[in-house]
Order: sequence, then structure tokens, then C-alpha cells
Amino acid sequence: MQRIEKRHWKALLVLPLLVSAALTQTSYAKETPTQQHTLSEAVQPPDLLLGPLFHAVQSAKLFPDQKTFADAVPKSDPTSILADWQMQRKQSNFDLRRFVNANFTLPAAKETYIPPAGQSLREHIDGLWPVLTRTTNKAGRWDSLLSLPEAYVVPGGRFREVYYWDTYFTMLGLAESGHWELVENMVDNFAYILDKYGHIPNGNRSYYLSRSQPPFFSLMVDLLATHKGDETYTKYLPQLQKEYDYWMADAQSVQPGEASKRIVKLKDGTLLNRYWDARDVPRTESYMDDIKTAENTRDDKKAQLYRDLRAGAASGWDFSSRWFAKPGDLSSIRTTDIVPVDLNALIFHLEKTLARANDVAGNKEASQRFEHVANKHQEAINRYLWNEKDGWYADYDWKAAKVHPQLTAAALFPLYLQAATDDKADKTAAAVRANLLKEGGLATTTENTGQQWDAPNGWAPLQWAAVQGLNNYGQQALAKEIGIRFLQNVQGTYDKERKLVEKYVVQGKDLGGGGGGEYPLQDGFGWTNGVTVKLMDLYCPKNVTCNNVSDITKEQ
Repeated sequence: MQRIEKRHWKALLVLPLLVSAALTQTSYAKETPTQQHTLSEAVQPPDLLLGPLFHAVQSAKLFPDQKTFADAVPKSDPTSILADWQMQRKQSNFDLRRFVNANFTLPAAKETYIPPAGQSLREHIDGLWPVLTRTTNKAGRWDSLLSLPEAYVVPGGRFREVYYWDTYFTMLGLAESGHWELVENMVDNFAYILDKYGHIPNGNRSYYLSRSQPPFFSLMVDLLATHKGDETYTKYLPQLQKEYDYWMADAQSVQPGEASKRIVKLKDGTLLNRYWDARDVPRTESYMDDIKTAENTRDDKKAQLYRDLRAGAASGWDFSSRWFAKPGDLSSIRTTDIVPVDLNALIFHLEKTLARANDVAGNKEASQRFEHVANKHQEAINRYLWNEKDGWYADYDWKAAKVHPQLTAAALFPLYLQAATDDKADKTAAAVRANLLKEGGLATTTENTGQQWDAPNGWAPLQWAAVQGLNNYGQQALAKEIGIRFLQNVQGTYDKERKLVEKYVVQGKDLGGGGGGEYPLQDGFGWTNGVTVKLMDLYCPKNVTCNNVSDITKEQ
């Protein structure tokens, strides 16, 4: 009897913790059967896997970055670690940091990449591609990292995993640099993720599985098809359909005037999309930040606040005044009440891609059906996501049944994905020139709130969407002005600091690396590298090799 008790005491100690974690998980597993099956195989985020120990470590603020412990890997069964912690923490000499170091493998310290002296901007980016490439076809049993079959490129810095919408803009640069095999590998990785989990998560971490990000998979397929031909559409048709099914889940069952998951059905039956996260607890990777944001929120309102913070992270714009009820007040975030203009333009593109893919595959009826729903979505964008008073595309508050007055860089997405009408595109371009065009490129919004997706910051993916969108509608002069100003900003920062960064200050006298948000400025940087190469080649004069932006501007 004594031997049995000794053998099982750890399991008995930790049983209440596991029950608590299971109860917490109920909001997590309200997705597809595929996701529930996967989660039952222990692909759980660390806050569920470790329960109160995770809370204790994050509350103690042992690490400057809360993502550090989210990415730590248990050295043994988490059940045993939990039991040991429950026993040891009551001892007078207990040291939590020492316990964590003994029981977890922490992520490696960030490596500083020092480029060879005298490298041009292009040479620096070419040299970074292998530095940012990762292969993780096998992850540890309790690792939050999700394995992927092929190599991929990470953004850099604290971002040690692949991110969904980042990847498309990174791919643009890889393709421009001739790395088509890596581009195809990354498309295959996302196809694998869609087959395994039923959607593409925010990133390949267990704690990102409850949400997605801006859906760029159809644009990735488009990009690869420019190199491998139309058979690309046939190859990835099943995964394109799975992506669409995820975003349109509950479209048939949700009632007019209500919303469910990522679907909003307006009172007239119009279907639009929003961002959503299946969980309503603090984000694993920003745990204490979210708890602090909610400290003055009523207990019965905290779950909704957490879900809206998570949905804001799903948008990729984490965070921005476009989601706030009160400018500058993060606790007033209400992402799930908002129908975003950029998201709906992306879903429109997904529908158009499904129409094309089905046509290539010989599925004429399905092709016509998707063409029809794409046309309906386009009509809805131009009706509900258009600010008639001010003359630009904008987000829509589906609960208040009114369009937002705020102008943001997202207004250019209907132009980027070719969902805009000509007259609305012209008016949007005029508004962008008057309000968002700044000394160093395109500003994200007109509001300066301290959030990183607000002024004075500009972001590489939004510069590219603007340039492409404006070119689609005959606004080449404005497109070029945005592109060249941003390139000069990137070059100026590189000349001073020998690196590219994730975001830039684009207005005022002090251009360069951006600020705001929950973490320090990161360098690397995947999507900046990709967009910079594309813009350099777009504006490089014929018969000139442009290794630096000066090679472009001296020809202007």
C-alpha cells in the first residue's frame, strides 16, 4: 500500500489542477471536430497545460517578455512538474526562478546579426534569408511550437515561429530573390496546417490555435501560380475550400442581426466577416498585459474584453484605435463588434480565387457559385464599408448599424484586392493623399495613441497594399510617392543602424524605427525585407541594378 501511494501521489496532487484546466478549456474547444480531436492529443497552450504554475510564473514577472515563458518547453511531464511545484512552493526557501530553470528549457537568447561591412541594402536582405530560415519538422511532446513539414522563414527577433499574414509579404521578397523552392515550401506548410487543424492559426504555436490572422492563403496560391502555372490552383483547391469553410462557419445558421464566430449577418441577410478568437481568457503570450488592461473592468465583462483583445490580435493590428470605443483606451476595445474593411476585401479575394480554382479544375457549377458569392460580397463592401460623407472605405459597426468615420490604411484594401468601384477608388486615393501620406511613407491611422498600429507608425505590408491598390486604379503617381518615401525611410534607418525593423515612424522629423505596443522594436525583419525588395525592383529604372535606394532616386 505504501508503494502505491508513493507511486501516485503526484497524480493525486495535480488532479484538481487538471480539472480546473479542463473547465477553462471549454471556450477553446468550440470549433470544428478536427480541432477538438487535435486538442485532445495534448496540443494545448501552456496556460492550460500548466494551469496555476503558468499564472504564478507570469505574475512573478521573471522575464521581461511574457512570450518567453509561453515558449519555454517542459523538461518532463507537466503533470509531474505541477505536482513538484505544489509541494515545493510551500517551503520557506522556495525559489521560483530556480524551479523554472530546473524544469524548463527556455528559448535561446536572441542572436544579433551583424552584416559584413560595406553591404548594400539588397545584399543585406539576401544575406538575411538563410539567417531567418527555420526547420521544425518535429517538435517536442510538450513544446508549444507546432511542427511543420517544410522549411520556413520567421519574422525575426522575439518572433521565433512562422506568422500567417507576415509570411505572404516575406514570400514576395523570396520570390523576387529567386527562392521559389522556399516559397513553395511555405505554401505547402500552410496547406498542411489547414489539413491538420482546419484553419491557419495566427502562428505555429499551440497558444495561437484559437484564432487565425488576415487570410492571405489565396494570395500565396496566386503568387506561386505565377511561377508554376494554373495547376497550382488545382493542387491547393481542397485547402482553399477549408480556409473558406473556417471563415464562413455558421453562415447558414446565424440569424439576421446576429453574429457567430467569424460571421456577421446583417438584418437584411447580408453576410460579412469579423475577427474572432475561440477563447475568452488572457492571451498566453501577453498574459499580464491583458490582466492589467482588465483590472478596472467588471468581472462579468472581463471574458468579453479578453475575447476582443484576442480578436484584435487575430486582426494583425494589435493594437489600433480602429478597434476602440474610446480613443487611446485599450480597455474599450470592441473588435468583435466591428466588420473590418480589409478582412472583407481578403474574403472577397478568397471567393474569387475559389471561382478560378474550380474553373481550372473543371468544376463549372462550383466556379459560378463562388463567382456569385464574390459579387455579393463586393456589393456589400461598397454599400456597408463605404463612408459616403467623407469619401473613403472604412470599418462598419454591425451592432450600431453605422460605418466608422475613421480613415485608416485599411481603406486601401478594396483597391488592393480589386473590390472597389472606380469612383470610390478615386475618392479614397484623394483622402489618403490628404491625410495619410507622410514624409516617410503611409501612416497607419491619423490617431496617435501610443499603440503600434496607429500614427506615427507605418508598416511594410500596408505600404505594399497601398502601392498595389493605387496602381490597380490608375493612381500611379501617389503609389510611387508612397513607395519611394518608405524606401528612403528604410534605407536611412539601414544606413544608420545596419538593420531592417518591423515598423517605422513615417511622419515628423525623426523618421526611423517605430515605437509603441507591448514589446520593444524588433529587427530582422521578414515582411520589411520582402516589401523592400519588391518596391526596389518595382521602381528601379530599366537596365540599372538597384542595390540601394539611391540607385532609384538618383534616376528620378
